Amino acid sequence: MHIFVASLNFKTRREDLQKAFEAYGQVTSAKIVKDRVTGRSKGFGFVEMPNDEEAARAIAGLNDTELDGRQIVVKQANPRPENPGSSSPPTGDASGA
Repeated sequence: MHIFVASLNFKTRREDLQKAFEAYGQVTSAKIVKDRVTGRSKGFGFVEMPNDEEAARAIAGLNDTELDGRQIVVKQANPRPENPGSSSPPTGDASGA
């Protein structure tokens, strides 16, 4: 299951995020989304867990809890919209800038 995590502390590291979810089961990957220009965290990320039951327990157990001093939001990620020819989601800006 792909899990969305929001309201992360900007100092939270990928390893911290992964460790929090590993308390509930196996984690395939953990990623904190960063700004392409500054390299600074955008305050959200994604965790992939192969076992849906463990993932559901992680969502229930971690949603609205504190991680690195911030109350985080944890929920199942929505499927990424289809955008042929692009590796990133659409921005809504037709200029591409």
